Amino acid sequence: MDKKNYLFILTFLIAACVALKPADKPSIYIIGDSTVRNSNKEMWGWGTLLPEFFDTTKVSINNQAMAGRSTRTFVKEQRWAKVLEMLKPGDYVLMQFGHNEGSKPDTTKKGYRGVLRGIGQDSVNLVWPDGKPETVYTYGHYLRKFIDEARAKGATPIVLSMIPRNDWKDGKVILADKDFGLWAQQVAAEKNVTFINLNKRTADKYNAMGPDAVAKLFPFEHTHTSKEGARINAESVVQGIKASNEKRLKTFLSK
Repeated sequence: MDKKNYLFILTFLIAACVALKPADKPSIYIIGDSTVRNSNKEMWGWGTLLPEFFDTTKVSINNQAMAGRSTRTFVKEQRWAKVLEMLKPGDYVLMQFGHNEGSKPDTTKKGYRGVLRGIGQDSVNLVWPDGKPETVYTYGHYLRKFIDEARAKGATPIVLSMIPRNDWKDGKVILADKDFGLWAQQVAAEKNVTFINLNKRTADKYNAMGPDAVAKLFPFEHTHTSKEGARINAESVVQGIKASNEKRLKTFLSK
């Protein structure tokens, strides 16, 4: 065989191998706080248990949530930039924030995570003791940033409201339907993306269980759940996916 024919056959075989190579699996990236990803000891995040409900031969679950983070600090600490760098067309981004946003944004330790309330275009300019400036925006602004930038990478963003705390009033779990849960829903509607009302879905389950049974799901305080509680929240996420219009995402479910 002469060199010309050899190179032709070699090129053909390489091209055939590339053509036969299966496409990279899509990934589901999860961003959020400790209720999504935790120590996985006494306290668990629902994102850790989400792979139990998916066929991981068809899709990868990449939980990038980090304890203690708000929408603001997830951006500020370059955690969102890391996710963006990994995102590819066909991927998904599930975002759930709201537990750490509540403090007034300033340069104190308490205000480090805080955002401006609501979904408007307001902002506040801060100057840290080292002279570094920072502009802080509303909760809605940061959600829009995640949505717009995920879409720009060809990924599908999905917004979730925060999980309910073990807080009760008149025999019912207190919903986050007047602040962060409401604002998440409003931004999702504005941007025409899927919204999963995780707050209400799990709260409905807690109401059916009753305060005594639900208390057992919170081993230390009213925000962070046990593994069993995290599984309940993961189930609520999956139920929200099943009820949505995300047809392709549903094909990856195993349960």
